Amino acid sequence: MKWFGISISSHISIAKVSLVGFAFVAGSLGTMSFIDADYRDLSAADTAFDGKAGFKSLFSTNHFDASRPYAAQLNPRAVSFVQEYIRKQGKELEKMKFWGKPYFDLYDNVLALYGIPKEMKYLSVIESHLNSGLVSWAGAVGPWQLMDYEARRFGLQTRGVDERTDYYKSTHVAAKLMKELYGDFGDWLLVVAAYNGGPGRVRQAMRKSGSRDFWDLQYYLPEETRNHVKKFIATHYVFEGSGGWTTMTASETQVQKALATQPQEVVLSADDLANTVVVEIGGRYNSVIIANALLMDITRFNKWNPGFDKTLAEGKKYPLRLPKESVTVFEARKNSILMESVRALLEGKSTVSR
Repeated sequence: MKWFGISISSHISIAKVSLVGFAFVAGSLGTMSFIDADYRDLSAADTAFDGKAGFKSLFSTNHFDASRPYAAQLNPRAVSFVQEYIRKQGKELEKMKFWGKPYFDLYDNVLALYGIPKEMKYLSVIESHLNSGLVSWAGAVGPWQLMDYEARRFGLQTRGVDERTDYYKSTHVAAKLMKELYGDFGDWLLVVAAYNGGPGRVRQAMRKSGSRDFWDLQYYLPEETRNHVKKFIATHYVFEGSGGWTTMTASETQVQKALATQPQEVVLSADDLANTVVVEIGGRYNSVIIANALLMDITRFNKWNPGFDKTLAEGKKYPLRLPKESVTVFEARKNSILMESVRALLEGKSTVSR
């Protein structure tokens, strides 16, 4: 985070809890570098989208439809960037799901205290790769890349022992900052933009563009800042298997909250019930890819799991019903199945059952 000039008047006191178990993962830090130079500015590709050609790899129609479930789509102006980002960083981020779990558990607990969506923890991933010792060119430090003046504004010590490197303390400060920014903008994509480039730059972009929609005002933001938001969206896709509330603009969120669908009922025989197990999952899993991976007949899969793809596309959880003998295989391979499903979604690959 590299910006100046916001203030907060209230002080929030939180009972300090202890964090253990980080030592065994410390050696994993620093294995990957998020360098902006790795990603060219995709403004030209963004501008080229005219609503006619579209990106068929993600859309059944030729343009973004705000009335459809958001998680079933990716905003056309993010598609090229997200595809390239997942191609370059997907494998390392998959590894982080395991070695980073103690950090994510900590983040989830602290963010919840401030009413911040747990998915905002992925901001720390793109800021520092969870590296507590990272120091940016601008002097931002720690897993949340806090500047000296911001850390001190919220009571952290930066001289001698720099508390910006403390996961617990720095997460509290990051949560306060995000809450403050959300109070200003009411839009999580703009929170990510402001966290990186500063609220002043975001407000200036809003004035120049005449819009509060990130996809319109992004062209008035620095390249690093607009790409920062797209990195956040791409990282969300890798970890969650789909988009979500924190990858929508405020207007998209209003549309999606207004859409309500009723779950479909499943009528099963006594044998079906006796020989199957239900596993709740979330993310952009693909029914055909799951069926192929488990050597299941797709017709039977669809009978046991009606509306599977549609429900997950809406960002909801699904009670996946599988044969008892396939559950162990699914649990062992579910991460690779999810990544294959997301790649198929992003790359527009057809999925054909065996």
